[in-house]
Amino acid sequence: MTAQGVTPPHTDGKGLATGTLGLWGSTVIGLASTAPVYSLAATLGFVVITVGEQAPIAFVIAFVPMLLIAFAYRELNRDVPDCGTTFTWATKAFGPWVGWMGGWGVAVAGTVVLANLAQIGGIYFWLLVAPDLAENAFVVTATGVVFIALMTFISWRGLEIGERMQNVLLGLQYLALVLFVVFAGWAVISGTAPEGSTTPQWSWFDPFAFESFDGFVEAVLLALFIYWGWDTCLALNEETKDPKRIPGRAAVLTTLILLVTYVGVAVAAMSYAGLGTSGIGLGNEDNADDVFFALKDVLFGPWAWLLVVAVMISAISSTQTTILPTARGTLAMAVYKALPKRFATVHPKYKTPSFSTVLMGVVASVFYIGMSLISDNILQDTILSLGLAIAFYYAITGFACVWFFKDSLFTSWRNFWNRLVFPLVGALLLTAAFVYSAIDMLDPEYGYTVLLGVGGVFVVGVGSLAVGVVLMIVWAFFRESRPFFRGESLNRDTEVLVPEDEQIEIRSIDGGI
Repeated sequence: MTAQGVTPPHTDGKGLATGTLGLWGSTVIGLASTAPVYSLAATLGFVVITVGEQAPIAFVIAFVPMLLIAFAYRELNRDVPDCGTTFTWATKAFGPWVGWMGGWGVAVAGTVVLANLAQIGGIYFWLLVAPDLAENAFVVTATGVVFIALMTFISWRGLEIGERMQNVLLGLQYLALVLFVVFAGWAVISGTAPEGSTTPQWSWFDPFAFESFDGFVEAVLLALFIYWGWDTCLALNEETKDPKRIPGRAAVLTTLILLVTYVGVAVAAMSYAGLGTSGIGLGNEDNADDVFFALKDVLFGPWAWLLVVAVMISAISSTQTTILPTARGTLAMAVYKALPKRFATVHPKYKTPSFSTVLMGVVASVFYIGMSLISDNILQDTILSLGLAIAFYYAITGFACVWFFKDSLFTSWRNFWNRLVFPLVGALLLTAAFVYSAIDMLDPEYGYTVLLGVGGVFVVGVGSLAVGVVLMIVWAFFRESRPFFRGESLNRDTEVLVPEDEQIEIRSIDGGI
């Protein structure tokens, strides 16, 4: 019920509720989407094992293409603040076929990560409640499906309730991370840290100290994954108070906050635990799956449960924020006739993409259950393959920025850097990462499974994109799709369906981020 004297959000464009998010809300959702605590828990140990003391600089280097692509997102969003993001921009720049595949890349990444986030949420929930059940595959899977269903309902119910929830959950995550850094730092400074601890070294930030190129690339690809998710705030642009400026600013701000978070926690963990291959050392492969779980008792003592809660909350909250961009992406695709019109259904009261949101939850649950029934190793390989989908659609976005603005690239120094150099370099780096990692994944030794004589990670990663090609071709034969594939419903000159009255005119000189 709307409080007396409060004007309900105006709706226009695709029917979504406009004016819901400000800069703070957009940034919170962008941060929550990356699942910072879970990402660090699952990645830091493997990065240290791969490159040793160069882990901090690996996080910094992986940040570079993310920041460069964030500039591409910002520039495109200023001109075309459409919730279809990569799909809409790539279609305007390169045509329907590339645009459709860009949208598919977003959907694939969202589906894969939802299954893994649900599993982590299920495992850590039972680690808190009844540790013995954390190893029961049926119980964990059922719990994960419940979490997906709950987060799907919250996403369907409205963006405002989701934002309020994310404020609380993200605050708890950062409380745990701040305490981790403070406790670890104080132990090192006071000399109470366990044997093997060390003081931070400037050499940890030497980009020329990597011992092998393969190790460098693997570490950067691992670190690349933990930054992914910041673009969620761009997918919510039509529901933001200032669609042309706030989402772009939130994206850049989110990546900067993540850089400080990840490097700070990495340095604290390395200093406290050391790089040894035994005990709590970060070089110990037994600790790689979850660094926080390995350190919780010795660092937090009776408060160790706080880190377990933080990882669980991180996974669950990211489940909700992952549903948001995928549902809005498929909504935009349906509006422009790149998908059946049913996907464009918006709830008349809550102003959310109702059908797309519910379907996203159902597909993610079916995928999760299916992978769990086949093999837990297959599920692990799906998360390893996620980098391909991420690099795929981020690179498309970078190239789309350059081509879409090709007529204005040299009209000012600002356009030269923000619309050409930054997006192009970011796209080229991600393309190189995609090709290099795809070749590396062909090795049967890569990952946990072997399918068709090659690494299961390659089959899952490349295969999921190939499925998109097949579905796209099949859909192109339907009469309803013809306006899109003929370039009629969406092309460079199409006025996109966005809420015009919520867009604030951009000043000729914008000194913002």
